[in-house]
Amino acid sequence: MKRIAILGSTGSIGTQTLQVIADNADKFEAFALTAYNNADLLIEQALKFRPKYAVMVKEENYPTVSEALKGTCTTVLSGIQSVCNVVEMNEVDMVLTAMVGYAGLKPTISALQKGKTIALANKETMVVAGDLMCRLQKQFGSKILPVDSEHSAIFQCLEGERHNEVEKILLTASGGPFRTKNIDYLRTVSAADALRHPNWNMGAKITIDSASMINKGFEVIEAKWLFGVDVKNIEVTVHPQSIVHSAVQFADGSIKAQLGVPDMKLPIAYALTYPNRVPNNYNRVNLFDLGSLTFEKPDLRKFRNLALAYKSIEMGGNAPCILNAANEVANEAFRQGKIGFLQMSDVIEHALDTIPHIATPTYQDYVQTDSETRKLIGLH
Repeated sequence: MKRIAILGSTGSIGTQTLQVIADNADKFEAFALTAYNNADLLIEQALKFRPKYAVMVKEENYPTVSEALKGTCTTVLSGIQSVCNVVEMNEVDMVLTAMVGYAGLKPTISALQKGKTIALANKETMVVAGDLMCRLQKQFGSKILPVDSEHSAIFQCLEGERHNEVEKILLTASGGPFRTKNIDYLRTVSAADALRHPNWNMGAKITIDSASMINKGFEVIEAKWLFGVDVKNIEVTVHPQSIVHSAVQFADGSIKAQLGVPDMKLPIAYALTYPNRVPNNYNRVNLFDLGSLTFEKPDLRKFRNLALAYKSIEMGGNAPCILNAANEVANEAFRQGKIGFLQMSDVIEHALDTIPHIATPTYQDYVQTDSETRKLIGLH
């Protein structure tokens, strides 16, 4: 029985992880559940899955959760430090990190320092501090298994191929809801428009990131660190059907791709059961029904956020941390109607050009960079 700590259990990835656990109750136990704000759903999950710990990060919601779970087998804690304490516990076999954004950095570091296996769904951790994550993984003998569908696909394509030279990673992108629209159209789109993703059912923040294609920029950065591939050898290709989740081209020209329906339960299950695959009743790809699969180059002029992600990679150091913090603020401001869709790029570019660059940042540098960037933008 593998005991899982799920960081962000009330979000899209967290809820689907619990579905996978419920489908494989003989293999997995939800040892700990954590949520930032959704007290009602955390209570519901704790009553159903009976974890040993439930952590409400937003401390003002702690009394509600504590009262609801009084007399159960679940101990209720609060605050981000409690999340860190839980992932360090000896009973935890795997930590699935599905917290949204920069908030996932500190507990992921805590888990790595205890040699835990990480099922990584919080790409921002690798974006902000990929170099640090890789060093900690090596130092403490931790393991990082990717959960993002694209990185899971790359990981699966590399299985049995580690001795072979990788020529190129082909990172697929759906193109989001605005793939066929022009820039003039994007000037007036609303958050509701951007949240209508054609293929994937995700949380609000990542859905907006997908619409602006900065999410794909984040995934390029994550792939660089996870697989040790130079960014110039990572190619983004727009694949609107979202069936090919990514591919790897090897030195002999051969390409291996991983295909599946756009359903996050598949990569979640693979990370939880790796190196094994367990049978399930999830939807299957029917090649005869597909008709055709298409691939396009991304439009970096229209999707300037993706271009800015590449700019941050070229700058290196703390620049991706600046990128992430600026995007988190701009994304939220757009969802609240404070700025327009295209203005998100202006906010991010201003931050990249203004915040001091640090070539070899420490953890404290990342913390300070994140704070300074949010303060600079001031859109909260």
